[in-house]
Amino acid sequence: MNIFLHICCANCAIYPIKVLREEGYDVTGFWYNPNIHPYQEYKMRLGAVKEMAEKLDLNIIYRDNYDLEAFLRKVVYREEVRCGICYGMRLKASAHEASLRWFKNLTTTLLFSKYQDFNGIIEIGEDISKGYGLDFYKNDFRIGWEEGRRVSKDMGLYKQNYCGCIYSEKERYLKRKDGDKLKNEKSEDIELHTCC
Repeated sequence: MNIFLHICCANCAIYPIKVLREEGYDVTGFWYNPNIHPYQEYKMRLGAVKEMAEKLDLNIIYRDNYDLEAFLRKVVYREEVRCGICYGMRLKASAHEASLRWFKNLTTTLLFSKYQDFNGIIEIGEDISKGYGLDFYKNDFRIGWEEGRRVSKDMGLYKQNYCGCIYSEKERYLKRKDGDKLKNEKSEDIELHTCC
């Protein structure tokens, strides 16, 4: 049984790959993340995924075109719903690629991060998958959060500190002069846009 796995980053992929393989799936990964900013961050995450793939003997298809402009065009003036737009953009590309390669099952490592909108990802994933004749595999990979982080650290993989987009980078790093987080932001909102 084959499954097409959208991979957002190496850290979030380790535990889902383990679970899927234990369940008997032959996993093929897919890298497509035009949301990551800046370009040097994108390259570091891509490098970590390649390193992880080699260590785990995982076949990955790379759509390595840094299409930041397409991402920004979709989210500008809609920043408050940008995460859903971002999930949809990446899952649609994944579903399209999976259907071209005759896969029947699709999932994403986005279901691993406890900082992402788990239910929103499932809703978007199911909707997009249905349009491509795919089954969206939904599993709460978050239960393996600590294990995935530990294994990633043991592998020496690069670990990012924010979800990926320029907005999440701003929320993660911009401080006011008094050292507090962004004005008018709740701490849980800021944490939501970090990664693993």
